[in-house]
Amino acid sequence: MLKVHTIEARMNKRRQALEEWNKALSEGLIEEARQYAMASTSINKEIVNSAKELLDYMGIVYIQAPSEGEAQAAKMTKDGAVYASASQDYDLFLFGASVVVRNIAISGRRKLPKKNVYVNVSPERILLSDLLKKLGISQSQLIWLGMLVGTDFNEGFDRIGPKTALKIVKECKSIDEVVQRVSQLGKSFEVDPKEVEQIFENPEVVEITKEELHKKITEAKPNKEKIIRFMCDIHGFSEDRVSKFADTLVSIRSKQGQKSILDWPGSKQ
Repeated sequence: MLKVHTIEARMNKRRQALEEWNKALSEGLIEEARQYAMASTSINKEIVNSAKELLDYMGIVYIQAPSEGEAQAAKMTKDGAVYASASQDYDLFLFGASVVVRNIAISGRRKLPKKNVYVNVSPERILLSDLLKKLGISQSQLIWLGMLVGTDFNEGFDRIGPKTALKIVKECKSIDEVVQRVSQLGKSFEVDPKEVEQIFENPEVVEITKEELHKKITEAKPNKEKIIRFMCDIHGFSEDRVSKFADTLVSIRSKQGQKSILDWPGSKQ
């Protein structure tokens, strides 16, 4: 039921963003229109299958998450199948990702939300254990904190910011106590909080070991001819540019050889 509620909420947000995009465009507000266009973007099965096909031709391994991508990434990190999860989404911590890498940007710059301003950023590695120790809370309490300020599955509460939420969860030993505290403030969750808690504690994910993932990676090879056919013949990209990219991809992969995941920097930490 909550999954249906979440999907409907996301669809409503996209519809609202689309309406705002049309309005901003008609008024000549280009920057606002661009932001609403990003928020209204949706991905269908055709787009997903097309992306997966291209990744296959590029020799890049992917795992299809049965539900939330952050949950899948967190699971693989917790199990040691990968070293870290890379994302700007803090939900990774609620799903229990042990190591999270942020600010992975080729340009070293990132645009501030809703502003035409760019700031310099540096890659950042955050350990969940360090985060919990600094906050002085458990993993369960971190999930409750996230629920109080808002997640993808429930709305947060007015006048309950991070500091207030942290104070509340430190004084609670169960989700029932959190609900009681919220009730004392004259507020209530719009969805079943226990269901939200379960999504983060027991998400729907694919089980894969480091060895299985390593096998997939070593067997995957880029195919220049198929990349060119897909990008140029089907989608009309410049063959000269795509060909150079494909050559670079093949060259990089050939230099990597059969290096094991165990040999990657940081994999033994």
